[in-house]
Amino acid sequence: MISIFLRSLVFNVLFYLTMAVWIIAALPTFMMPRAVLVRTVKAWGRWNIWLMRVICGTRVKILGAGRIPRGPLIVASKHQSMWETFALFSLIDQPVFILKRELTWIPFFGWYLMKTGMIGIDRKAGIRSLKMLARMTREQMHLGRRLVIFPEGTRRPIGAPPAYKSGVALIYAEAGVPCVPVALNSGLCWPRRTFLRYPGTITVEFLDPLPPGLRRDEFMSRLMASIEGATASLVEAGRREQVRLLGRASDARSTED
Repeated sequence: MISIFLRSLVFNVLFYLTMAVWIIAALPTFMMPRAVLVRTVKAWGRWNIWLMRVICGTRVKILGAGRIPRGPLIVASKHQSMWETFALFSLIDQPVFILKRELTWIPFFGWYLMKTGMIGIDRKAGIRSLKMLARMTREQMHLGRRLVIFPEGTRRPIGAPPAYKSGVALIYAEAGVPCVPVALNSGLCWPRRTFLRYPGTITVEFLDPLPPGLRRDEFMSRLMASIEGATASLVEAGRREQVRLLGRASDARSTED
């Protein structure tokens, strides 16, 4: 446990220190086309993946990348930790994330979010916010971008019951593009609400795309079944690996807190 504690401490110190360095180094990109900043953010994501592997012994495996169709689409991912917010950005071509509006108010960090074209929403605005989100999504689809959304709206601990929001179905219906479900087990190595980082393999699996035009209820049913079934399998495999590495699985919380 001491080794994991010390590795986690070193990683977190370097993660935030180097984030500040990347933020300063990226300042000139404000005077350049958006694509330059997007490439910079992707490089920052890859840096963090490398840093976690070297310090914490956390590797990454990508499955099903060949299933991703060309052109604009929706990527609907399980959300267990902060890890996928930067990792998926580095894995997806032309990404645009839906995020809470308050993040865009953070100096520098929020400015970068706006420069890269991320979509900030007021989660308290209800249906008005969803309508605006649908309009902005259509605009991004016309630009050929790929929308990344977390259907549950926030991070969910491993083992918590699914809590999918209806907003993803509205976006899917309005966008008229395929939706690629994504399963993962990042919460085993980067649990939420703790600074501990565990060794093991974070596996991200891109699942069979859902075609456009499905009824909303059918879409939600198939999306949830696909993500939850694959995520359960990835979590089980990850737990077995951590038992081999640590003698036990990480203490990622299995209930809501």
